[in-house]
Amino acid sequence: MTDAPARTGLIGVALATAITGAWLAAHVYGVFFLDLSSREALLAPLLILALLWLSVGLFIISHDAIHGSLAPGRPVVNRAFGWVVMTLYAGFHYDRLARSHAGHHAAPGTADDPDFSADHPDAFWPWFVQFFRHHFSWRPFLFVNAVVFFYWLVLGASPLNIVLFYGVPALGSAVQLFYFGTFRPHRHAEGAFADKHNARSDRMPALAALLTCYNFGGYHHEHHLYPHEPWWRLPRRRTEAR
Repeated sequence: MTDAPARTGLIGVALATAITGAWLAAHVYGVFFLDLSSREALLAPLLILALLWLSVGLFIISHDAIHGSLAPGRPVVNRAFGWVVMTLYAGFHYDRLARSHAGHHAAPGTADDPDFSADHPDAFWPWFVQFFRHHFSWRPFLFVNAVVFFYWLVLGASPLNIVLFYGVPALGSAVQLFYFGTFRPHRHAEGAFADKHNARSDRMPALAALLTCYNFGGYHHEHHLYPHEPWWRLPRRRTEAR
């Protein structure tokens, strides 16, 4: 049975707050406080991996906000979370992202899908370049550069720390999101799709689905079937559908 909207909203807001708070804490610690010249440097790989996963989480929060599934029936709450996390991530314009994602769901895996490459339906890098150029416009480009120079020249952060704990997680999460959340579910190489959604779910263990793309790889077809469901309910939705 589907959770009541109020309960779903409480869980969604709690998870979104936890992910955002964890990202902020890890980001600030890595950029401003982790001393790479000391034994703390041993923590760097673990912190980068944590920031990579949490950065993917910021996008997933905005995605649920776009669908209204983060806090059902609370458009102001959804939009507020969407704007905050997309600004933190790289200064993306939330409304523009929402319009683009609506286009994706209107015609998934076709030439009219802004996230799909009709010219390269099976080629990772050409498709990724097209995807990246579509989403990374002048606004995030200026925002990211402004943040980098502010951290470096005004707040005195180490350029290496900025690269490792801001740049690497941001770029890495973009590749991770694209590979598990767009390329694998919608590529044509795997053969025919089950229905008009032109999407498939990767069969992987539950933990792998969570760690790779917050369930949007392992349960991508379910997402297109039930776009009103938040990321954390997709495994349960598959069970209920059975």
